[in-house]
Amino acid sequence: MKRTHLPLNGLRVLDAAARHLSFTRAADELAVTPAAVGQQIRALEDTLGVVLFRRTTRGLELTPEAEAGLGPLRNGFLQFEEAVRAMQAGQTSKSLTIAAPRDLTEKWLMPRLAEIAAADPDLRFVLITADETVDFTEANLDLAIRWGDGPGENEGEALESEGLVTIAATGSASEAIIAWPGAPALDPAAGDATALVRVGDAGLAIDAAAAGLGRATVPELLARRGLDAGLVRIIGDAQPSRGGYWLVAPLPQWRQKKVRALVDALIA
Repeated sequence: MKRTHLPLNGLRVLDAAARHLSFTRAADELAVTPAAVGQQIRALEDTLGVVLFRRTTRGLELTPEAEAGLGPLRNGFLQFEEAVRAMQAGQTSKSLTIAAPRDLTEKWLMPRLAEIAAADPDLRFVLITADETVDFTEANLDLAIRWGDGPGENEGEALESEGLVTIAATGSASEAIIAWPGAPALDPAAGDATALVRVGDAGLAIDAAAAGLGRATVPELLARRGLDAGLVRIIGDAQPSRGGYWLVAPLPQWRQKKVRALVDALIA
């Protein structure tokens, strides 16, 4: 019989009924009705082409055919339990693989992970640079951080932010534009054609602003460290943004205890 055709539900019912020699007590264990147990046993007998139980004056008895298969069946269930424990062991491991854009990793994620690791020295992190969608299974990811207007097809939570801010070096009066892919132009009419410097991402734009090269409009989340350290200052008011950074993962990873703990720590 092919694995895909194995009557696993019926075999589970057989194991319970054989242990109790009672459809009623097996039903109590499995949280079903005695009639449902009887139906499963009859369906299993039809599938296997053998009789598994006989009713006698002493009660329910196993047939020789059932007794012959019971030992291997129970060994098989023990192997299933071992397989489940092995798969669940990853939930209690202290290793987490995270994918995030380079600038977010540098400006926000690594400092946060340092704080989290200080509270739990057994934690281990693998960081992958990824600006676009990544295959969670192929990359063996636990969690990803992406820019967007929602979690997409995954489960997710947004990282709190004030949107976009325009920053410049503390004490700098330069009004030159620092451009980076995806940044709104400070002068919509001119676009970034008049930019003094163009860089590859928002993190480099923050560094360029801190160096006195001009003004950059960047996600407030990425600018926080520079603002707190006094390296840059905000010019004007924060601008709302349709997009933001999201912690995302497919449902199986999202449900893992270690991932939930990391998400809670990151958004705290």
